[in-house]
Amino acid sequence: MRYILFGKYLHNQYLKTMPDFNYNGKIYYNPVQLVMEQIGGAWKAPILWRLKDNTMRYGELRKDIPHISDKMLTSQLRELEENGFIHRKVYAVVPPKTEYSLTEQGKEIIELITTIRNYGLKMIEKQTKQNSKQPSLHT
Repeated sequence: MRYILFGKYLHNQYLKTMPDFNYNGKIYYNPVQLVMEQIGGAWKAPILWRLKDNTMRYGELRKDIPHISDKMLTSQLRELEENGFIHRKVYAVVPPKTEYSLTEQGKEIIELITTIRNYGLKMIEKQTKQNSKQPSLHT
């Protein structure tokens, strides 16, 4: 049985280096690098998170993610679509209507995003507790 993590794997009780691999024409050194490139960055996971329970239009996503620019939202949606995480449905109406939803692959990644989100919430809580224990400089 192989357990792969960060370019190393356990095979018959020996730790071996995982060989580089090609995925869609790009060389990767480990599977974590591959996944983080697919969903990493400041905006991809928040976009996927918002689509986990809803189909949303571009304007709804834009309003729900206030700090993202139009250019960034457009590029991130395109990358998520190209990588198979979201489906884009365009309606032939005036004005144009476009809806975004998760694909099966997008639904699968939500479990990982949930784990990462929960870990982030724990980090925030820990930092908040540490900050509240520090004496105030204004006393």
